[in-house]
Amino acid sequence: DAELAEIHSRMETTSETLVRAGKLDQHPSFFETLTAMAFEYFASAGIDLAVLEVGIGGRLDATNVADPLLSVITDISLDHMEWLGNTLAEITREKAGILRANGTLVTLPQLPEVNDALAERVQELNVRVVNAASFVPPVTPAAEGFLSEDNGTPVNRYAIEGLDSRIEVESHLAGRHQLRNVALAIASAVELKQSFGYGITPDDIAKGIAQTRWPGRFHVIAANPEIVLDVAHNPAGAWALRSALSTRYDGVPLTLVFGAMRDKAISEIAEILFPLADEVIATTVHSPRAATAEEIRRMTQHVGVPVHVEEELSDAIGVARRAGRTIAITGSVYLVGAALEQLQTTDLRSSSAFTMR
Repeated sequence: DAELAEIHSRMETTSETLVRAGKLDQHPSFFETLTAMAFEYFASAGIDLAVLEVGIGGRLDATNVADPLLSVITDISLDHMEWLGNTLAEITREKAGILRANGTLVTLPQLPEVNDALAERVQELNVRVVNAASFVPPVTPAAEGFLSEDNGTPVNRYAIEGLDSRIEVESHLAGRHQLRNVALAIASAVELKQSFGYGITPDDIAKGIAQTRWPGRFHVIAANPEIVLDVAHNPAGAWALRSALSTRYDGVPLTLVFGAMRDKAISEIAEILFPLADEVIATTVHSPRAATAEEIRRMTQHVGVPVHVEEELSDAIGVARRAGRTIAITGSVYLVGAALEQLQTTDLRSSSAFTMR
């Protein structure tokens, strides 16, 4: 909009001035410019709190110029290895770059290699750790009552104790892995209330969770056949998607539409996801970094699941729909974004059976 354009213009002018004055070696990147724009907008709007999501890693990320009240570290897995390192310990050290001396970290127990690397940095900086484990419900395979549906939409419903009250959680973030993410959000809100005096109530927490939607993360479209979109661009994401698909669509015939960047762990992701599918349709994401559909087919043929090649996403979706099975579209943020845009503009939109959830 006009306000965004005006802020962008000011950022561009400021950047050019700093480069000419020799105070910057080069023009800021797209993400650096966008981050500066966000800070400028937040300042002019007079916000009380900003939640900043790191782009890549942490230590060298543009968002890390901020001085946070809390640092929150979610589950760490192997990703962006060309930038962050080849082991979980190396990646964790980069993520731990968002910690501050004598600051506060909100996190959950993770793999031993991650825990050890985090603990090392926590001790060096004298960081106080808030463990969000008490806000994770004890969901086991026998506890299916936690996982319900609201007009066909997956919903996690459970109660936890926080701020001396019972908080009734209703989360539309499908998948059991999201229980950990919600726990981190609750722990952060509780910490902001108890340690920093923010006027956050149990009802605020419940309302915030209930209103949260995350397009492209186990995003169910009630078409015929039903369509699921999920980015799952690394092995950890693939395992999370596999778990969610197995829970919701156990025994249901499935077509998988898959496209990914060439630098991703395509073979490993395929080993995790492809066995769930009756057929896989490989497609090419519109990006210079993308693996072609044929490259994906060659890289994944060892999995033993039939892989059909369709270069264009629209053709891949068409083939998948004609097969009549439930469809999962996954492998890349870019792929899911393009698919969502296409599905919103096709004849599905006018169908009475079509609901965005």
